[in-house]
Amino acid sequence: MGCNRNCGLITGAVIGAVLAVLGGILMPVGDMLIQKTIKKEAVLEEGTIAFKNWVKTGTEVYRQFWIFDVQNPEEVAVNSSRIKVKQKGPYTYRVRYLAKANITQDPETHTVSFLQPNGAIFEPSLSVGTENDTFTVLNLAVAYNNTLDGVYKVYNGKDDISKVAIIDTYKGKKNLSYWLSYCDLINGTDAASFPPFIEKTQVLRFFSSDICRSIYAVFGAEINLKGIPVYRFILPSNAFASPLQNPDNHCFCTEKVISKNCTLYGVLDIGKCKEGKPVYISLPHFLHASPEIAEPIEGLSPNEEEHSTYLDVEPITGFTLRFAKRLQVNLLVKPARKIEALKHLKQHYIVPILWLNETATIGDEKAKMFRHQVTGKINLLGLVEIILLSVGVGMFIVFMISYCACRSKRVN
Repeated sequence: MGCNRNCGLITGAVIGAVLAVLGGILMPVGDMLIQKTIKKEAVLEEGTIAFKNWVKTGTEVYRQFWIFDVQNPEEVAVNSSRIKVKQKGPYTYRVRYLAKANITQDPETHTVSFLQPNGAIFEPSLSVGTENDTFTVLNLAVAYNNTLDGVYKVYNGKDDISKVAIIDTYKGKKNLSYWLSYCDLINGTDAASFPPFIEKTQVLRFFSSDICRSIYAVFGAEINLKGIPVYRFILPSNAFASPLQNPDNHCFCTEKVISKNCTLYGVLDIGKCKEGKPVYISLPHFLHASPEIAEPIEGLSPNEEEHSTYLDVEPITGFTLRFAKRLQVNLLVKPARKIEALKHLKQHYIVPILWLNETATIGDEKAKMFRHQVTGKINLLGLVEIILLSVGVGMFIVFMISYCACRSKRVN
């Protein structure tokens, strides 16, 4: 009887130990299987999940415009007063609904090249007015339609998944010819996706032709997006900081007068890539900009929630599932003796013309599919690992304690 009991307890302990070992083995093996699957499906080639979503996004992307209407133009022209502005918007367009064109794989360099057609469809239900409103922003849709961005050449990840979607060349070049030194390099992806297995400590680099430069985002928070855990990466204020605040930005300062010897921050002169026009970009309402830039403008109210840029990235696949790209277009206005409207100005102004918010969020059906194909399977595997390990360790401890207690009683 005692022997049977002891044998049963030892058997239970052995079974527990085996379950714990299986749970322990399943952890690295499971992780390896996940990595193998993700590496296969993240490659940009025909037949993969990544390629299907890369060719044509299944998510609706909207670009919203807010226009700054100057309330006192005569007063400014005569007295060089503060400019009073009032924003009107949004005027909303659906964009990025066209599939990539001229897709060409290069098996020797493991790259894929393409053109990105631009299109814009006005969305009256998401707008405050019509396209007949007398605001210059409405001409932007006409200028935007039927244009092409590229040619882009990006790595397809076939030979090295850590390079997938990273831009190799843009318009046949690795640099832009707008900036000095490393500021001119084209870095990172187009922000629609990043190489898989993203860490919170990473800096996500991406190129935006809208702002004529490469830029970056840093980890901000963990967020649950429709049941999918994502990392929110935010555009830091340091990205538009002056060289005094961030020495890495020294090559983005292209002139000394307007920038006050490169001490102003929060605006970027992109005139060189806009055919010499005095165009400056910033975050909306001059968020994170030098106070003296916004001081001559009345009617601005910057805030992080409405005016910051962020990317919500699923860390295992590297797919961007939600984003908000926000920027403001400004024009430099200076005194000019030969121009009637400008000859009485006593100072220069960086005048906000409009700001835009380009945003997209994974749809409910896509999110359901993503949970089923990716996060659901990973969570189930993790749950099995934990259950096996926990039950195994628990059984081993309980049966060993019981066995030792029985042995102690027999000795007594």
